[in-house]
Amino acid sequence: MTSKQRAYLSGLASTINPIFQVGKSSLTPEIVKAIDEALEKRELIKVSVLNNCADDPREIAEMIGERTRSTVVRVIGKKMIFYRKAKKNSKINLPN
Repeated sequence: MTSKQRAYLSGLASTINPIFQVGKSSLTPEIVKAIDEALEKRELIKVSVLNNCADDPREIAEMIGERTRSTVVRVIGKKMIFYRKAKKNSKINLPN
């Protein structure tokens, strides 16, 4: 993914609210499954890490990216942005 594409997706994500929160139990299989389903429907999602989570947000982002086969667009503080092109009915067209 190019820096231009990351900037474009970050701009789109700036208007959306986090739809998932990772808490003190960190990444559970249920959260990963829910994020995977949300990526298929929305393509671009934002996830936040709560203060009571001891894990590093960058490490959590890498794990979510691997397990959902999505791209980590950006990690800013405790907020993470993920993108994965939908298998059908793709809504987001990335710039070249």
